[in-house]
Parts: sequence; C-alpha cells; structure tokens
Amino acid sequence: MKLLVKNIGTLAGLNTEGLWRRCGAEMAVLLAINDAWLAVNDGVISDFGTGSAGPDSDGFDDVVDAGGGTVLPSFCDSHTHLVYAASREQEFVDKINGLSYAEIARRGGGILNSADRLHDLSERELYEQSMARVREIIMKGTGAVEIKSGYGLSVDDELKMLRVIRRIKETAPLKVMSTFLGAHAVARGMSQEAYVNLVIDEMLPAVASEGLADFIDVFCDEGFFTHEETSRILEAGEKYGLRAKIHGEELAPSGGVEVAVKHAALSVDHLESMTDEDIEMLRHSDTMPTALPGTSFFLNMPFAPARKMISAGLPVAIASDYNPGSTPSGDMKFAISLACIKMRLMPEEAINAATINGAAAMGLSDQYGSIAKGMAANFFITEPMPSVAFMPYAYTTPVIRRVFLAGKEVKNI
Repeated sequence: MKLLVKNIGTLAGLNTEGLWRRCGAEMAVLLAINDAWLAVNDGVISDFGTGSAGPDSDGFDDVVDAGGGTVLPSFCDSHTHLVYAASREQEFVDKINGLSYAEIARRGGGILNSADRLHDLSERELYEQSMARVREIIMKGTGAVEIKSGYGLSVDDELKMLRVIRRIKETAPLKVMSTFLGAHAVARGMSQEAYVNLVIDEMLPAVASEGLADFIDVFCDEGFFTHEETSRILEAGEKYGLRAKIHGEELAPSGGVEVAVKHAALSVDHLESMTDEDIEMLRHSDTMPTALPGTSFFLNMPFAPARKMISAGLPVAIASDYNPGSTPSGDMKFAISLACIKMRLMPEEAINAATINGAAAMGLSDQYGSIAKGMAANFFITEPMPSVAFMPYAYTTPVIRRVFLAGKEVKNI
C-alpha cells in the first residue's frame, strides 16, 4: 500500500546523516523541512521533500492532508511497566501524608503490593487491562515501547507477565520489546540470597525456554539488589543471549552505572542520584543513560542531571516509566515537557531524547525514532503549531491529531 501525506507544515525529526543516536551538542539538532510531503510504501518511509502538494497523487492508494500540522516520528518509550494488575492510589495518598517510597515498601506496598494483585488475576484479564494502556499510549503518540515484567516475583507469575507481553507484541500495532525483570524486588517470605538463586536457577531458564524476553533488567539500588547480585544475574542472562538493561542510581548512588558499563548494558535508567564519576564512566561506553522525569515529578524527588550529561557529550533518552506506583502515566508528551521544565533541556533535545535516543535505548534506532528513507513509517500529525517548541510548552494541550503505525492510520484498536 502506498500512502502520501501532503500539506505538512513542518516535517521534523529527519535523520539524513544516518545517526543511530544523538550525543551532546547533536541533541540540539532537530532536522526539519517546511511545506513538506511524506511518502510511504508498504509500511516503510520511501521518500519526502518540500512543496506541500507533493508528487502526483495518482500512484498512491491513499492521500492524507496534514492540514498544515507538524509530522514527527512516533515516540519511543524505552522503559515501562504497563503490564500490571491494578492501580495503587492508596499509596498516592500515603505519599501525600509524608511516607517515603522505602517506607511504603516496608509496609507491604510498592512492588510487593502489585505482585499480590497480579497473582490473583488471570492471564486473559491481565492482557485486557494492559491493552487498555497500550491503546492509550498509542493515541498519545508512542510507536515503540519496552515493557518489563517484575510484578510476578515467582516463576509462574513472571511467565504470566511475559506471555501477556508476547500477546501484546502479536496483537498491537506498535513495536514492542520485552524485558525480564524478575529481580525487581525480593518475593515475600524469601531471603535475598534465596531469591537471587531463584531468578538465576529457575526463572531465567523458564523464560529462555519459551523465548519470552529480549532483555534482562535488575533493580540495582539501595534496599533492592546489590552491585554484586546484579552482576551475577546479568552474567546468567548473558548465557541465554539476553542483553542487559539496568535500573540504577534512583534512590542512592548504587553502583548501577558501573555494573551497566561493565556488562555493556543497552541502557541504564533512572539516574536521579548519579555522580560525576558515573557520568565519566558513561562517556567511555555505548550504554544509553535514560532519564524518567515522570517518576521524579510523581515522587517529588530530584531529577536526573540530564543537562550535565549532555554538556559532557553524552546522549540522553527519556522514557515514561509507566507503572502503578511511581509513574501512573505513559504520556510521552508530558515527559518531554518535564524534561524541558525540570531538567532544562531545550525542546529539540527533549524530542530527540524521546525519539531517536529512546529507540537506541531499545536497540531499534535503525528502524524507529526518525524520519528517513527505509525507516518504519511510525509517525503522528499534530494540529498546526507555530514551532516544535509549542509541544512541550503547551504541556496539557492535546496537539496530536492523527497517528500512523507501519504506514496505517490507527483509529480503533
């Protein structure tokens, strides 16, 4: 099927240089052309150019008038936990009353609360709840997403989560990557050592035997898993071909960056408590530092030092961290606004962080996160905007008007 999008006010997020990520000063470069058109052939971008009317439309099966709106590549959300069983608004009230994340966890809340609720839910029910969230993020502009397990904390329940993620991969129109996060917390009634052994000796072989995960992740932080335990789990995952991703430096300097670099992790995420030494380590690696501004906003905690990272020449990705406890939102447009307002990123930097660099944090930037010939035709059309800066500026305005994934408009899913 051939699609022509014409009358585009601004076509932004071009990648004519063939970059797989943008680093340092490059992050401020958001290539764009005005009065543009875009052509798609069988779900792949085939051409684009200036002259809003575009080429002769006779050779196309469908012609879409962008109405002067901006076209941007779909957001690439590289860190979510959107497969979960129920909301946790009582913990939201607890936070208002002054309880910390760690205090709520010690009282049986947090990740353990989600694990209890997920245990009682059938796979079908879990899929249906999760698909509602998938539909939500698609219509908010996300075209590629990583979904983590980690609310199972037992062999059967981790497999349940990962099977649901696999079903989402098979049925949803966006690109989905799956991450095994058995080491999200220690299950009730188990010692730390026994649980780490369970992850390595029982969970990992079961996950691998069904081919359920693309990546492996560990929550390497104060009160969760140590640097040494994280390294053991990642080494076990490497034997099954699972590349590392790390939760690190959220609650305290934890050695998460060090272990991420040691294991050539694809990304290290959170980083609210990262140090200057961590930044220096990342400068000598290909690991993508990923900030989660929605988490800092919702938990009222410091934001990752993204401005400092960019000044040091690093790339930065931003992701939503969509989950029931610390970030009950998958709205990447709002994450971009937070990145600008709270982390002092320029709009162009924040958009690159949410598109090409988010794709790189999932190993997908050769196909997603940019507008270029041969890339997947995942994009959205906005209402007419005076500039791309209007998107983070108008932080609650629903500017996304039409969504296209694999070159097809998404209306009812």
